[in-house]
Amino acid sequence: MAEIYLAGGCFWGLEEYFSRIAGVLATSVGYANGQVETTNYQLLKETDHAETVQVIYDEKAVSLREILLYYFRVIDPVSINQQGNDCGRQYRTGIYYQDEADLPAIYTVVQEQERMLGRKIAVEVEKLRHYILAEDYHQDYLKKNPSGYCHIDVTDAEKPLIDASNYEKPSQEVLKESLTEESYRVTQEAATEA
Repeated sequence: MAEIYLAGGCFWGLEEYFSRIAGVLATSVGYANGQVETTNYQLLKETDHAETVQVIYDEKAVSLREILLYYFRVIDPVSINQQGNDCGRQYRTGIYYQDEADLPAIYTVVQEQERMLGRKIAVEVEKLRHYILAEDYHQDYLKKNPSGYCHIDVTDAEKPLIDASNYEKPSQEVLKESLTEESYRVTQEAATEA
């Protein structure tokens, strides 16, 4: 059993999303890595905590890498202090770890995302300093309120996860040999069809 803490905007949707992923054993919502060790929903702007989801998972069923790929599927990693309609530091994105052994997997996925996007991302990666469980009415909010607000499509959790690192782009030489001239120009050189 392992755990990771993920901030990605309003925690209602992110919690529901992760609760649907095979291998996730439990989730909770709370407030992480603020300036003080206690807070509540009304004080978030003052205490600088991030709305965060605790994800407890079975490492034999789902890896940390897969958890992070699911995470990046539903966040905007370049948006600063905003996800969907929610704006403010409490809605920032972050990966908060407890175990230093998680860092290689975290940094690998972050670097892959940056390469794919061609720029630095705004997701903070920090050791979890503290996590304050949110008020009861926030826990499993979308299970209790199925038509409640959510900025993500929670059904994305049920879609197959495609890990781009499992695929290697063929060399230009192989592509030229296997594609027609027009197909090569369109797919590799951004040309338009004749």
